[in-house]
Amino acid sequence: MESDKIDKDELEPDGKKMAARAAINALAGAIPFVGGLISAGAGYWSEKEQEEVTNVLRQWLQMLEDELREKGKTIAEIIARIDMQDEKIKERIESPEYQSLMKKAFRNWSSIDTEYKRQRIRNILANAAAAKTTSDDVIRLFIDWINLYSDFHFEVIGEIYRNPGVSRGGIWDNLDKADVREDSAEADLYKMLVRDLSTGGVIRQERQTDYAGNFIRKPVAKRSKPSHAPRTAKSAFDEVEPYELTELGKQFVHYAMNEITAKIEFQEFADKPA
Repeated sequence: MESDKIDKDELEPDGKKMAARAAINALAGAIPFVGGLISAGAGYWSEKEQEEVTNVLRQWLQMLEDELREKGKTIAEIIARIDMQDEKIKERIESPEYQSLMKKAFRNWSSIDTEYKRQRIRNILANAAAAKTTSDDVIRLFIDWINLYSDFHFEVIGEIYRNPGVSRGGIWDNLDKADVREDSAEADLYKMLVRDLSTGGVIRQERQTDYAGNFIRKPVAKRSKPSHAPRTAKSAFDEVEPYELTELGKQFVHYAMNEITAKIEFQEFADKPA
């Protein structure tokens, strides 16, 4: 009798195995490519391995669902911020040029790794629909900048916008960063960040222009031979040289950091039952 009981228990399906098989079948039915993979691996993977594969696939599909939800939320927030009664705006958002901007913004969505960046993309697309103060080529560049730069880059851009002529040391202090050594990783990162923005055409050292907008050369100062040459290199947190945004940088702030007030208030999950 005891042996019969053991045999019966062994034949009873385990609850976890049944759940795993159900999950596999659900994934296979929902996505044909996944179904093909699971069918091909059925004779190769053990029951435990199939369960592990299912868990990985479920996590990846959840990641794609989250990405799709973020895209949908961004599109909804753009529509809520533009005047759909304005015929010019309607023509603009239906144009191939604007659709191209939308596709570019959403094509590399995996690089939009923070909520701050998502909001910057939303602002760029909303402002690009509502106004035509710069070319679409420039707007494409702004979208590239969102992918290229980090939140720290954008904090520096914002600080220079608020305080034109601020020094690198002033930016660091205004952002409430801790004091660090010149040979620290943080100092190296900050120098690299300023260099990124300078070579990228976002910021520059402050320069004077004439009435026609031409940059004026700085007068060459006569140097007297110092009695003692400085023993240390220029600081990453220099307090002398002032920085300003380029015209591209100013346009970027206008498009990416100026938010159009929503004309329609909505809840993200308003269509779902409580």
